[in-house]
Formats: sequence, C-alpha cells, structure tokens
Amino acid sequence: MSWAPRHAVVLVVGGLLAAACGGLSSESDATPAPSSSHVIEEYPDAITRHLDRLASAPRPVTNSAMPPRHLDTETFPVSLVDRSLIVLGGPPPDGIPPIDDPRFEVASEVDWIEPEEPVLVLLLDGEERAYPIQVMIWHEVVNDVVAGHPVTATYCPLCNSGVVFNRQVGDNVLDFGTSGGLYQANLVLYDRQTETLWTQFDGRAVVGTLVGEQLATVPTSMVSWNDYLLDHPDGSVLSRDTRNPKPYGRNPYNAYDQRTAPVAGFFTGEPDKTLPPLERIVGISTTDEALAVPTDSLAKVGVASTTLGGRPIALWHLPGTASALNDADLASGEDVGSTGVFYAQVAGQPADFKRVERGFVDDVTESTWNILGEAIAGPDEPLDHVGTFWFSWATFRVEAVLFDPTTE
Repeated sequence: MSWAPRHAVVLVVGGLLAAACGGLSSESDATPAPSSSHVIEEYPDAITRHLDRLASAPRPVTNSAMPPRHLDTETFPVSLVDRSLIVLGGPPPDGIPPIDDPRFEVASEVDWIEPEEPVLVLLLDGEERAYPIQVMIWHEVVNDVVAGHPVTATYCPLCNSGVVFNRQVGDNVLDFGTSGGLYQANLVLYDRQTETLWTQFDGRAVVGTLVGEQLATVPTSMVSWNDYLLDHPDGSVLSRDTRNPKPYGRNPYNAYDQRTAPVAGFFTGEPDKTLPPLERIVGISTTDEALAVPTDSLAKVGVASTTLGGRPIALWHLPGTASALNDADLASGEDVGSTGVFYAQVAGQPADFKRVERGFVDDVTESTWNILGEAIAGPDEPLDHVGTFWFSWATFRVEAVLFDPTTE
C-alpha cells in the first residue's frame, strides 16, 4: 500500500472528541483537556504503529477507504480534497453511533424538549420531521425514510452544520455512518455499502470507490422547538429511545461557540480572516453562486432581500432559538435565533416581507408566515441554506460572496 504516516497526523485518544468532548476551551490555541484526552503528535513511531494496525485491520468491503486507507494513492489515485487533511478525531468508525432504526413521537406528546431548544426540521411531501439537536449532537447521523424518500439527517457540532441528504445514488440506497475522520474540522461520513468517504458539509464523495458522486440536499431549517410545536403539533419528532442512549440534554461542547479559532489539529492552516472564524453565518448556495450572510447582521434587521442567481431572495431571522454549543445545559444556550431563506415570491408575484411578533407578513396577500415559510400560499420554493460557522463556510465555499444587510 502506497502511503506513509506523516508527523502531522493527529490522533486523539481517551476522549470522545467530535461527539462528546466536554470542556473545550474558548482559547484560540486550546486543545482538549489532558484529563479527558491526549494528543499524540510527538511520537511518530507510535503514530505509525497505530496507523499500520488500522490499515491492516479487516474491513467488510473490498477497497475500503476508511482512514487511514484513504492515504493509499495506488488504490485511490483520485481524491477531491487534500487527503492528508483528513485526520483521525479519536473515535473509531461508528464510535459516534449513528441511528439506523429511528423511532418517533408525536410532537404534542413530547415533554422532554425545552421551548428554546434547536431542532432540525424537514418538511417533505406532506410529512413533518423534527430532529432534536440534543439527540443529534450525540449521534450526528440518522438514516431515515421520509415520505418514501431515503434520507440521512446529519449534524456536525464542530461546524454547527445540520444538513439532510437524499441518500439514494443511482439505483442504490446508501447507509451512512461516522468514519472517525475529520476534514478541516468537518465530519467525514462513510457509506456502509462501499466505505467511500464523504464530507458532511457538501455531501461529496471525496475518496473511495464512489469518488465524485454528489448527494442531493433536502432543504431544512434549524428552528426552536416552540416554533415547530406551535405549527406542527401532529408532526413527528425523533425519539430519545435509541440503541445507544446518551445524556441527552447535556452539551458535550460546552462554550465551544465562544472559541476564537477551530480546534488545533482538526483544522490545518489559517482560517479565512474576512470574519472571525466562529462567527455564525447563513450560507446559501445554488449551482453557480454562493452567499454568506452574518447572522448577527440579519438579526438586527429581521428581514433582508438580495438576489442570487438573478432571482430575488428573502432572508428572515426570528429570535428564540438557543445555541446548542454554548452552555452545558443545551437548552440554556445563548439566544442565536433561527433563519429562513426563500425565493421572494408569493402566489407567483414578487414580494416583500416585514417581521412581526410570530413571523413575517408579505405585501402581496398580507399573509403571516412562520420561519419555515408556511402560510396559506407559500413562497414558490425554499432555498437550501445552512447556519454554520464562517471558517467552515469559507473552507467549502471559497467563491462565496459576503452580504451584510446592515450596510445595504
């Protein structure tokens, strides 16, 4: 096998960092506390031996690209990212256990979610799903079927990115898990059918048999539990009844969003300096264009409008959603609000919006809309968007334009 372990490869052992690495410091040069994990970077011989063991361990599929096999340039001559930047985060494959048999509860019967808690909401072909972040933060991946569509709901705490993908590629339905690897602090997924590696932020197969394949994203929104419950009392909610129960409701990334830089060893190089690395942004992208909007700026104006791909879009912010990465008690996190992004049309006509107490009102029908874009006659189509940290967006969307509505 043609690969050589590099001194720069970082192994984190003894702690479940990237899923349960409690106590991350807010200092820019901080690494996980020695009491819960140990970073091995000064012992290249130990690293080499450990990687050799991983590379020779049997895998259930031929030509597995699971780290560190992804470094094998003979078996995998094509990589869509710098393969040396895929580092081991500590847990083994599926050490952060995905949910493969999700159970659901009726929203109106749920009594274990606080009103301000964030939930990842999926509205698809008449079905309504909420994936509570208090569950997602411990599992990161849910393989699900919604309205007959095979989907994978994902959440990367280190990037604060919640993304849902259609997990059908061609005629094959893939099942995803956590590879144990990170690329520039972003969760690296793998599919169990081929053990190809996929970056969570953009759903690309970057190394392995399926390299070059692209998962289609399904528009979602991160909103407060209260906002989902008020309008979808009969909707379904991912249950805490899992095969691998965790201390749901606790945040293993206490004060993570107060950091001034990504975790050392998980991000290589200097983050883009246009904004502070962990500043929250709303990222919107189409096939040809990408846009980043600072969340704080959007919160100040409540409603903003601009164009993307030659079409007018509306951007909304509504307060009342807690940060999942702020306080040890997830529900007690700082209010960072929730966002919605839509093409600015109502009943086929261009529309402007204003924010009101519980949502937004358009100037065409004077309907009131919730943060999910629901009313009597909705915008023609929602725009795929993600709330994330600037360093991650700037890594995956280097071509993105920055739009600040407070300066317009």
